[in-house]
Amino acid sequence: MTGAAEDGADFEPHRKFLASLAYRMLGSVAEAEDIVQDAFLRWREVDRAAIAEPRAYLARVVSRLCLDRMKSASHRREQYVGTWLPEPVIAEPAAHLADDLSIALLLALERLSPLERAAFLLHDVFDMDYAAVGEAIDHTEAACRQLAARAREHVRQDRPRYPANDTEARKLADAFLTAVATRDMGGLVSLLADDAVIYSDGGGKRPAALNPIVGKDRILRFYQGLWAKGAPTFSGLRAERTTINGLPGFVFRADEGTETLSVESAGGAVVAIYQVRNPDKVRHLA
Repeated sequence: MTGAAEDGADFEPHRKFLASLAYRMLGSVAEAEDIVQDAFLRWREVDRAAIAEPRAYLARVVSRLCLDRMKSASHRREQYVGTWLPEPVIAEPAAHLADDLSIALLLALERLSPLERAAFLLHDVFDMDYAAVGEAIDHTEAACRQLAARAREHVRQDRPRYPANDTEARKLADAFLTAVATRDMGGLVSLLADDAVIYSDGGGKRPAALNPIVGKDRILRFYQGLWAKGAPTFSGLRAERTTINGLPGFVFRADEGTETLSVESAGGAVVAIYQVRNPDKVRHLA
């Protein structure tokens, strides 16, 4: 065994792939890092010379670790205060990342069974054939086809039909933030789709709407209520323009903590707003 193999250097080419897989499975940056580290420790203990396809082997290890973690995660979700959103990932927009990292996709995956999620991700996102998927999650190839097909249908239903291009999406996000910060009701009326939704995740640790706010009229009343109470609604906060899970967004930093806002648009209008205020979920951005 070579020195590189002994110290685990042969694991590094697969680390980003494994972290991406674990994040999509769990929706948590911190948990994904834990899973990858666990896989690394297991990798150091095996006879790598006997492993014909290291990436497929490591995908199997990470998938099974994630499935085990998701058993306890489902209980935590049931106890979670308010709306659950995945931990935000800051990344430059890229064609191969935007759809795969989107919050809409991660929320759709949350509504799948753990096995459906694993089969869909391994096959549709990471291009593993069904035989390899079956080895990873310990199911037959036929069963994996059925799992992925069911997942694909759910995911297709949750994606916007006509997503905005990057330039249009950024303009709409900037206009939305300006309208909310300046209390421009007319601006909000012109920007929001009729069926727009606000998702706000405070995790019971910071103020946030407990349930999604659905529909333009309800969103307008929501902001009117905040303004009537004198809530700052982003005015005066230090805003960093960035890309969050493939969407145009902002990182806000204030004395009370860090939070993120990302804006999804389609058909020339804002269709979803995702606000993460839970300090546990933005610790990696502080």
